[in-house]
Amino acid sequence: MRAKIAAAAAAALALLGTAPHHHVRSAGSFKIDVPSGPFVSGSRLAISASGVDGRVSFSVLGPGQIEDSSYVAPMVAQQTTATIIGTAHGALALKSVRIAPPPAAQQPLLAVATYRNGIALHDPRTFALIGYMPIGGAPGDVAFDAHGTIVAPDTDGDSLAAFARDPWGMRTTHGVPLGNEVAVDASTGDLFVSDRDAGGYGALTRITPQGQVTRVRTGDTAEGLAIDAARGVVYVGNVNDNSVAVVDARSMRVLRKIASVPRTFGIALDAKTQRLFVVSNTSPSMHEGAGYAAAIDVGHRSPHIVMRSARMAFPIGAALDDESGRLFVTDEVKNAVYVLSAKTLRAVHAPIATCSTPWRPRIARGRLFVPCANSDKVDVFDVRSLHRIKGAPFSTGGFPLSVALWP
Repeated sequence: MRAKIAAAAAAALALLGTAPHHHVRSAGSFKIDVPSGPFVSGSRLAISASGVDGRVSFSVLGPGQIEDSSYVAPMVAQQTTATIIGTAHGALALKSVRIAPPPAAQQPLLAVATYRNGIALHDPRTFALIGYMPIGGAPGDVAFDAHGTIVAPDTDGDSLAAFARDPWGMRTTHGVPLGNEVAVDASTGDLFVSDRDAGGYGALTRITPQGQVTRVRTGDTAEGLAIDAARGVVYVGNVNDNSVAVVDARSMRVLRKIASVPRTFGIALDAKTQRLFVVSNTSPSMHEGAGYAAAIDVGHRSPHIVMRSARMAFPIGAALDDESGRLFVTDEVKNAVYVLSAKTLRAVHAPIATCSTPWRPRIARGRLFVPCANSDKVDVFDVRSLHRIKGAPFSTGGFPLSVALWP
């Protein structure tokens, strides 16, 4: 393989040398800005270059192909290596990338939405990295449907990516602008995405299993998302108008707007008690007294805030553990997770120290998963004991924002 790469490099350099009056620099004289991987089969990886002026042409030595300045990873049965070759006027660069086979259709998975590297797949038992799956943009969140399909909205674009498990393959649904969070309605299979900005306003987008896309305006800068599947209702937090929109999941009509906390960001629903927990993503420099968590009685005919927590430094995300009746709230300044009673919103345990900039927490299989955006890690705790799980925090892709498990 090394001989083939050397021969390809020599041939490229020879071609570069035919241009008169230009000094040919050595291979690697500029940089191809692509991570080494491994990338899961079928991934589409955008390629760029730095340290060079003018147009750069890309080709590949080994499996896979170049399409529109992207490398498309081929289907492989075992981990394989390919070399991307970049040529510019008088310069050459090489970059090796690794391709991993897709996970088996029934293989348990832990998926992490990482802003810089796409979806990172891990073994949920050992936390070992299986591979990265770029989605053609920056995923803001990730979820699994009942069949194990992995879904992720592009938080900087207008699409939602879906990776089917059997057969393995990626499809893209357009018309999903600037997606923040994604959730699956277990009763219908519909996907719901909160859209930060859709033509100047926050929105909720629904994608049916048949691919039909419907959108409704919810407020100003939609972020948090919670589904009450039994009642057919979706709750959407609107950061910049301090409200929560209540949307009928079938008609996609806004039923009402509920007054909420300043900068409503993370939300979590207790469907049994009809309490919607909301997080005020504010700090002392932004709002007098800093942020806090609150509970809204959404079962009342006039939904309203019924309780508030003590002040927090800069809270952002929330996750509810139904079994223990505790609400977990992440704080991006304290690098900690607050542990509150869902009944009173009072602290029932000292804040749990974690890695840098904890974002959107998730609870699954008796564990609390905390993606730490500025650590490029995910921390994991036992929900009952609150002890850190062996092997955590584990490294993942760049700037992780959310976690999902299947099954």
